[in-house]
Amino acid sequence: MSIQDKSRALMVRQHQQVKNRQQSMLMRAAQEIGLPEETSHYWNPIQGKVEPTTRMIYGSSNAAMS
Repeated sequence: MSIQDKSRALMVRQHQQVKNRQQSMLMRAAQEIGLPEETSHYWNPIQGKVEPTTRMIYGSSNAAMS
C-alpha cells in the first residue's frame, strides 16, 4: 500500500469516526428528551468535509479511558 493510499484510508477512517460519534451523541440526546430516533441520523457535511467545530467536538483526542 502506498503512502497516498494509507493517508487516504486514515482520512476516511477519521471522517467515519467523527460521523459515528456525532450520530451516537445525537441519538442519546434524542432518547433523553423523547425525540424520534430519526433525529439521530442528521449528517450535513459540506462537500464531504467535516466542519472544523464538529471535528473538534467529536474528533478523537489525546485522552484515554482506563
